[in-house]
Amino acid sequence: MELKQAADRIQKFECGGLTERLASLESHFASLGARETAALCSSEELDAGLLEAAVSLKRIAGQINVIIHATGILIALPAVLSDGEVVQRLSLGAGNTGRQFDLETNRRIAEFKFINWRGGPEVIRQNALFKDFFGLAEHETSKLRCLYVLGLDHPLKFFTGRRALSSIMSRNSRLARSFADRYGDRFKVVREYFEYRKGQVQIIDLLPLLPQLADLARDS
Repeated sequence: MELKQAADRIQKFECGGLTERLASLESHFASLGARETAALCSSEELDAGLLEAAVSLKRIAGQINVIIHATGILIALPAVLSDGEVVQRLSLGAGNTGRQFDLETNRRIAEFKFINWRGGPEVIRQNALFKDFFGLAEHETSKLRCLYVLGLDHPLKFFTGRRALSSIMSRNSRLARSFADRYGDRFKVVREYFEYRKGQVQIIDLLPLLPQLADLARDS
């Protein structure tokens, strides 16, 4: 199914609000039998085509975060590159692209996190943020190490908090081995490692540089 066709079908189903639409259907289908539910499905256009449209959009939605990440990096380049600085390598796609960092120039290595921190547990996002920080901090280079985020409050709260490092690395054996090879059991919580390495990595808020990303920070 074409993207526009699928989107139009879903929009028509929602009728302006999914919660209200579902509540209405719950009410209308109550107390109906097989014949009546079949007739109502037909009149409300609830059929395999609607399900196909939803599946099509779900498949496409899986690529949206990749598009956000890639586009965010590219539009950030004019704002973050200094005079005389040139791009040497970019990693814009998902997965292992063979490049260690999102951006490498003749002057810096950098990772980007285009996410909105909502203040909850957010363990997956924290794990990814720590992995990027660790990768930057431990890389042998004379270049600047930069970690770009949308807003500083929540990332810094995480880095200065007491979440156990064993929890952060519990599902990333490669990261856990790399960390243990360097530090053994020297550090127990995030704050301890961050205090040791915070001077190595600049954590930079992209919002003052790119105010247009404020909507992304609210919606992501």
